Amino acid sequence: MEHLKFQDMGLSPEICQAVLDMGFEEATPIQSMAINVVKEGRDVIGQSQTGTGKTAAFGIPCLERVNPEDRRLQALILCPTRELAIQVSEEFRKLLKYKENIRVLPIYGGQPIDRQIAALKKGAHVVIGTPGRVMDHMRRRTLKMETVQMMVLDEADEMLDMGFREDIELILTKIPEDHQTLLFSATLSPEILDITRRFLKNPEFVKVVRKELTVPNIEQAYFDVKEKTKLDALTRIIDVYDPHLSMVFCNTKKRVDDLVELLQGRGYFAEGLHGDLKQPQRDKVMQKFRNGTIEILVATDVAARGIDVDDIDVVFNYDVPQDEEYYVHRIGRTGRAGKSGKAFTFCVGKEIYKLRDIMRYTKTKIVQQKLPTLSDVEEMKTNIFLDKVKDVINEGHLTKYINLVERLTDEDFTAIDIAAALLKNHLADVNVDELDVLDDINLGGTELYGGNDEKMIRLFINAGKKNKIRAKDIVGAIANETGVPGKVLGAIDLFDDYTFVDVPKNYIKDILAGMKNAKIKNKRIHIEIAKKAKGKQQ
Repeated sequence: MEHLKFQDMGLSPEICQAVLDMGFEEATPIQSMAINVVKEGRDVIGQSQTGTGKTAAFGIPCLERVNPEDRRLQALILCPTRELAIQVSEEFRKLLKYKENIRVLPIYGGQPIDRQIAALKKGAHVVIGTPGRVMDHMRRRTLKMETVQMMVLDEADEMLDMGFREDIELILTKIPEDHQTLLFSATLSPEILDITRRFLKNPEFVKVVRKELTVPNIEQAYFDVKEKTKLDALTRIIDVYDPHLSMVFCNTKKRVDDLVELLQGRGYFAEGLHGDLKQPQRDKVMQKFRNGTIEILVATDVAARGIDVDDIDVVFNYDVPQDEEYYVHRIGRTGRAGKSGKAFTFCVGKEIYKLRDIMRYTKTKIVQQKLPTLSDVEEMKTNIFLDKVKDVINEGHLTKYINLVERLTDEDFTAIDIAAALLKNHLADVNVDELDVLDDINLGGTELYGGNDEKMIRLFINAGKKNKIRAKDIVGAIANETGVPGKVLGAIDLFDDYTFVDVPKNYIKDILAGMKNAKIKNKRIHIEIAKKAKGKQQ
């Protein structure tokens, strides 16, 4: 079916902007089918599973309908569990980012009822609650149903399975006859159909059929990371696996643009693809990706639709997708034409719960992996080069080069010394020397993330955004002045007047020496190891 743009659905500017801030470029199928029908005031039966975007499907038109001037209860959403009630409430708060005058209140068991009573007395436009606690407040007359205009039964099948049918029916009899009822359920049992016949008026039926996941050749894993270390994690994994082509998925267009700039600043051949690109720009980027001119394509879900490239080795979920089905579409970009592929997801904090929903939907185990260390990257690069050397030896045709080696052996250099010198020269950007080059430097500053063999040190630079300096300018200056490859640099935090750069400790000496009299954007800069502030890392 057609995916509608939120901008084309007649929504208020505030809701529309909030939805875009949440990372949605277009409506999911259940949203496309349900939102306009709900806005028309019709009753709706929605059949969809968790993860299809149904909360926004009823949440957006619900909040558009609320009259902020009337402090009485206008909408009631019933959820089977306290966890879902909290989740729906958090989604509503995101949708209300630019509408501060609408109050949403979750009520559920396990929370002190006195606190809920006090909150209800202050007034709530929307209440999101479990049937048992809603019934409790109804008996106490702390929840008055006479003004309810919209009733939502979320995950109705779950509520019936938990024995809430009598509570639900009683609640439905206590609200005004002239109201709108929305029922969402993954399955439509005879019990649910009986409720819809008794309590819904000429409902519109909307149904989303989920696709099955068929990607047996894809190795799936996730990495538990912090937001600020995502970029470092991405570049390390790219360096370890050295994919010919890879796709990186982000949830928003701004995220795509920011990541592309950071990757380019570190020396990677990357371009972005999102909804703001005109067709000629899009075609140009795709042509570069197909012919290998760029190795990394960073994209949003919408922009990536219809991409047909068979040689993508790795897919990265830089952001956990908002919809489980988006995950299926994303990882399906690799492992095509009978080839194997890899799909890696970066998971921050509570996103693990979303990832578990994805695992349940895909019926696939997504295993946790540890991030590769700098030593792993170095070893992998070295092994790749040594494999290439073996291939060249096996191919033969080395007479010209053997003669050059023999000239050096005539000068009393051994063949082993010559080979070692050539390796050292070629692997100059790979730190195979385990000696600590910081012996003669007084750190006295901030040692950040990483194990003992990959400690990151934070550097301070006395220039920032006011000097019109960008991350890639700093990376380029360091690479040009010191020979240190941009790929090894960590997080770069730009402020108005100064910048922090995280650098592997084994490169500190080279960077401090090489940048001593350096300029960035025609400004002579001073660079030093960042100091600790009151016992905390800067």
